[in-house]
Amino acid sequence: MKRYWLMKSEPSEVSVDDALKARGQTVAWVGVRNYQARNFMRDAMQVGDGVLFYHSSCAEPGVVGVAEVASTPYPDDTQFDAKSKYFDAKATQENPRWMMVDVRVLEKTRLLPLAELRAQEALEDMLILKRGNRLSITPVTAEEWRCIDRLLHK
Repeated sequence: MKRYWLMKSEPSEVSVDDALKARGQTVAWVGVRNYQARNFMRDAMQVGDGVLFYHSSCAEPGVVGVAEVASTPYPDDTQFDAKSKYFDAKATQENPRWMMVDVRVLEKTRLLPLAELRAQEALEDMLILKRGNRLSITPVTAEEWRCIDRLLHK
């Protein structure tokens, strides 16, 4: 069964344009350091799942592209690199704590800002719109996906 996700990235780290320039338009989704977001990647994501590429922590946050999960989960190498800001001293090669997947951008879209998402009654239960939600990866229902797809392509 195909699932859908919203994945946040700070454009100063990896933007949708950076992903489009990458070989195969695929980027490794490194640096996730929240257990729930990690569990979504590790336990639920499958190759081919739909992804809303979302720019966060920027002047105008919002959906900026459509992508897909392009790999099965695998250990995030940055957890083992003492020079990385994502280093985790408790992680070992034998027992990695943090996982990542590769994401392939299929399409850069117009910016669909947070305010426009909030204005849609059909999206009122969307996790990204819930007060206090800070997760970098959240599930998206098929109905939410269809609503956002219509907004992006109207």
